[in-house]
Amino acid sequence: MDPTFLISAFVTLFVIIDPIGLVPLFVALTQGMTARERRAIGLRAVLVAALLLLLFAAAGEAVLGFVGISMPAFRIAGGILLFLTALDMLFERRAKRRQDQTGEDRPDPSVFPLAIPLIAGPGAIATMILLAGQQSDLAGLATVTGVMLAVLTIVMLMFLSASLFERALGRVGINVVTRLLGMLLAALSVQFVLEGLRDFGFAG
Repeated sequence: MDPTFLISAFVTLFVIIDPIGLVPLFVALTQGMTARERRAIGLRAVLVAALLLLLFAAAGEAVLGFVGISMPAFRIAGGILLFLTALDMLFERRAKRRQDQTGEDRPDPSVFPLAIPLIAGPGAIATMILLAGQQSDLAGLATVTGVMLAVLTIVMLMFLSASLFERALGRVGINVVTRLLGMLLAALSVQFVLEGLRDFGFAG
């Protein structure tokens, strides 16, 4: 396997998934949870994302095409769902729900929005499809999968360090970061929608 391809694939996936940038998002989405709950949520999120990315690496756009969904439509849907999460973060609806709910009734962010679309978002899915498309055999697909798993391992390590990040910021700092990230998530969600509309030819 060409080492240049390995480095390029790793850097591309690392930048798209952005493990370091996910840490404050993970802290904000799991605020008030115990370390054990956070580990479980982080592990679930990474496993779901890994299975989803592996599925798209193996089957590519045929998966979306099978159910009649185009990649632009997937981007738009992901953007809308992410925007709703951003509103929760901006107006502290998530924190208020946590105060009213206990135990199993508390919202679990592992699948949405952590696994989808923050880890395995449209960009990561499209990247896996493109990287796998450059390979012509199972060994190449295994290599792409290995690179993806390496990046997700880093994501999990970042999640495990989230408590240190939270302690460094404190409650006030976390509230400020949550609001700021809510704004950034809102902007990111709009970007997803605009990219989808552009692919459909509705936006320049």
